[in-house]
Amino acid sequence: MTRILIADDHDVVRSGIRTILEGHEGWEVIGEAKDGKEAIDQTLATRPDILVLDYALPLVNGVEVTRQIRGRAPGVEVLIFTMHDTDGLIRDVLEAGARGFLLKSDAKEFLVSAVLSLSAHKPFFTSKVSEALLETYLSKGSAEKSALTSREKAVVQLVAEGKTNKQIADILSISTKTVETHRALALRKLNVDTTAALIRYAIRNGLVEA
Repeated sequence: MTRILIADDHDVVRSGIRTILEGHEGWEVIGEAKDGKEAIDQTLATRPDILVLDYALPLVNGVEVTRQIRGRAPGVEVLIFTMHDTDGLIRDVLEAGARGFLLKSDAKEFLVSAVLSLSAHKPFFTSKVSEALLETYLSKGSAEKSALTSREKAVVQLVAEGKTNKQIADILSISTKTVETHRALALRKLNVDTTAALIRYAIRNGLVEA
């Protein structure tokens, strides 16, 4: 039996994924999470074989969730399931440890294939994503030096969601001083000096919904 956990903040999306997955013999959806914190907690508690994970989750985004899961429960395979397909996002989730990437627009056609691949511990990418990966790695030497790290993006997302430094520290399990450092580095890299500018960056880059 392949045990699967679904993490997405939209009820209708979780329901649709569950319907597709539970129609496959030998697969069991063992739970659902509606934000990144729940995704981490439930994954660590239930140890599913596969986590189907939306990138744009409240509280903790998909990249940070992936990083924590791969570090604390390395046996769990992560399938990023998202409407965003920027080169930077693909690079970030792969570096965090995800081995599958699927656009929501491709779900009906490829979701079963993706879960089959990951259940056999094989990576899964559609041809469109594979092409983006190739372009990313061919041009990685020219990447912007100002690009935020995945942890800095996680902090910026929570800032944009209105969380205080202490709340961010609790959610990400880091110190308040570390949060302040990441926040300051993000401001410097983006060449901005206000929280409003960080919020605009988060919206433009799909870290939060407008």
